[in-house]
Amino acid sequence: MLDTAIYRVLPDTAFEWSGHDPNAKVGFDGGKQEGKAAQPGLSKRLSELQRRLWAESRQSLIVVLQAMDTGGKDGTIRHVFRGVNPQGVHVRNFGEPSDWELAHDYLWRVHHHTPEDGAITIFNRSHYEDVLVVRVHGLAGPEVWRKRYRHIREFERMLADEGTRIVKIFLNISSEEQADRLRARLEQPEKNWKFRKADLDDRKLWGRFQEAYRQAIAETSTDYAPWYVVPANRKWYRNLVVSSILIETLEAMDPRYPEPAEDLDGVVIT
Repeated sequence: MLDTAIYRVLPDTAFEWSGHDPNAKVGFDGGKQEGKAAQPGLSKRLSELQRRLWAESRQSLIVVLQAMDTGGKDGTIRHVFRGVNPQGVHVRNFGEPSDWELAHDYLWRVHHHTPEDGAITIFNRSHYEDVLVVRVHGLAGPEVWRKRYRHIREFERMLADEGTRIVKIFLNISSEEQADRLRARLEQPEKNWKFRKADLDDRKLWGRFQEAYRQAIAETSTDYAPWYVVPANRKWYRNLVVSSILIETLEAMDPRYPEPAEDLDGVVIT
């Protein structure tokens, strides 16, 4: 398992992109073949911890996944959570809000999907869209989105106080890697369904999105809900890092199988 501390953004630090290489593979000397070979062992450990969390049913975990377009959120979910019990893991996608969602405060639709005791919920995009897309596309002015950093910190603190651990992961790809992945979506028929012309419009706003992410991460990485900036140009290494982060988090939560509800001594099954 990798030491992921290098990718954790410490609270109240001057976070800058210059210290985060999308091609990095710190702590792993092997290549793609060795990385893929290591993944099943991590998946097995993650599955064991998830079973204990589900059985204990006293704590829960939110995994926030954010990335630029083509950043690999879906692939991360597919590979990292392979083999876990689907009964205790939920994936929630947050796209463009509906009229009904817009009729409520912006955190309403997110709070509705937080996990029950014992469960892991993966947010594929999240409440952070309201300080990212809203900001970059000018859907609200600075007087609106700037105070949302405080709202988000307090929302996450409340969840943490109530027994929900929160881990936030930004999958960091380069502009060049995004271009390659967009071309693959356009050129390979089996990937055409993923391609949206609007992705090209957002690509033109790369710099604005990077600045919005930089500030959001710096403002909201806390001890109780940390951000990790994971190098994601290499998909196999991305999977190793994310798996290691989740294993470290669950081990710190230390979920345990509960004691049987009844005394089982002397029970005989015939």
